[in-house]
Amino acid sequence: MKIGLFTDTYAPHINGVATSVLMLKNALEKQGHQVYVVTVNSENNNINYDVNNRILRIPGLKTGIYDYVLTKIYPLKALKKIKNWNLDIIHTHTEFGVGTFARIISKQFNIPLVHTYHTMYEEYINCITKGYINELGNKMVEYLTTFYCDKTISELIVPTQKTKDLFKNKYKIKRDIHIIPTGIEIEKFSKNKFSKNVLNTYRRKYNLDSDDFIILYLGRLGKEKNIDFLIDCHRYLVKKNKKYKLLIVGDGPEMKHLKKLVIKYKINENTIFVGKVQWDVVPIYYQITDIFATSSKTETQGLTVIEALASSKPILCIADDSYKNVIIDNVNGRIFRNKKEYLKIINELFNNKNELDKLGEKAIESAQIHSTKYFANSVLEIYKLAINKNPKISFLVYQRIKDVLKWSLLWKK
Repeated sequence: MKIGLFTDTYAPHINGVATSVLMLKNALEKQGHQVYVVTVNSENNNINYDVNNRILRIPGLKTGIYDYVLTKIYPLKALKKIKNWNLDIIHTHTEFGVGTFARIISKQFNIPLVHTYHTMYEEYINCITKGYINELGNKMVEYLTTFYCDKTISELIVPTQKTKDLFKNKYKIKRDIHIIPTGIEIEKFSKNKFSKNVLNTYRRKYNLDSDDFIILYLGRLGKEKNIDFLIDCHRYLVKKNKKYKLLIVGDGPEMKHLKKLVIKYKINENTIFVGKVQWDVVPIYYQITDIFATSSKTETQGLTVIEALASSKPILCIADDSYKNVIIDNVNGRIFRNKKEYLKIINELFNNKNELDKLGEKAIESAQIHSTKYFANSVLEIYKLAINKNPKISFLVYQRIKDVLKWSLLWKK
């Protein structure tokens, strides 16, 4: 099958959507499919095509919102190249920019279009507008989401029940909605993949002692991630015990604010800002920590949570439907509702190494259902469904039909 993945963000950028698309591409290619990626070129204003990896990058304008670039809706040079790919299916991972371009191509060349909805825009709008035009912003989000996810596509994929409920209950979308959680390369995060020397080197790099209890946050440093909560809790932990360390891996617009907060609370020595790291070393940061914590309520799935599970790390997450089918309290992680519960759980696990280890064992077990192979197979089923509903006659098949008809007419004569 020839598959086109259209996304506004892709490797080397590190975020949930970019990772999801990369994992899908790799998994589909392992099964013998030809996968093309259409994404943005954030480096220059040229159209760049990587022939070996089948990645087409289209230039655009930086939006100022994280790493996102808004591309032209109808770049002709890119259109000609994509036409020659003779795609069987288009799979979009964005509602705007590249996503709009994909919808035009889908209609123009009669190619079925599957869409995955990754971002809970309603919860992001408050952060982006900083409290202004919330009502107008939410109405606009609702309108655009309904338009892009209902009227212009063949099939719709969402990663969690939480997202499906939003579409069904609030947006009143009646179409079929398929829940497919994003998969990851589980073996990449295995605790057996890295030697003790490598892990110790990284621990020394950040002055982490062997008896430190290290809490990890890994991801984008955005206001919507609610990292303030983790830092606020951390100051109370440090007052009780200097062995508590908070390791923050990632970058984003909140970096300066968070660093100021750490200085304000006087927990500099117990809070480490690592910054942005290369994708291939991300698994190491999971392995040098004791637990992964998140207080974000804006996730559609929370890919870093699954990565942490695959790393045999227990999850400490806030009570939210995003994690409902991933984290089971007291099995592969712990769930908190407020600061008091968060602090209580951390102290319990610090003082009970056996319980921490048990949660870690169950974490890796529960991660197995999120393998990329399972992910790819589930997505392929949706591709087949879209193609069967909107059958596409390729140029070669069309030519063959013409030849058969021509010879039939000649035979009759």
